[in-house]
Amino acid sequence: MSGSSRTLPPEALDEWAAALRERFGLAADDVPISLILDLARDVANDVARPAAPFSAFVAGLVAGRAGGTPEQVRETVDAVVELAGTWPGREA
Repeated sequence: MSGSSRTLPPEALDEWAAALRERFGLAADDVPISLILDLARDVANDVARPAAPFSAFVAGLVAGRAGGTPEQVRETVDAVVELAGTWPGREA
């Protein structure tokens, strides 16, 4: 890896999300950035850091199989966050 930082400033994340939406024909509501970042934060804190991207993938897979509406995405993310919040061994 080069010496450049891999951390994205917020505006770069917006640009990346826009590129993904364009590439895959998604609407803005299809890519809820803050919802997914919150999911990743909660899972990383309550379960383990490596569980965060995996959990985001699973949430997307489950929501997609359920129909993929913004409401289904939110419901699925809420269920993942709820499970993480009850994960054994997490710090209270």
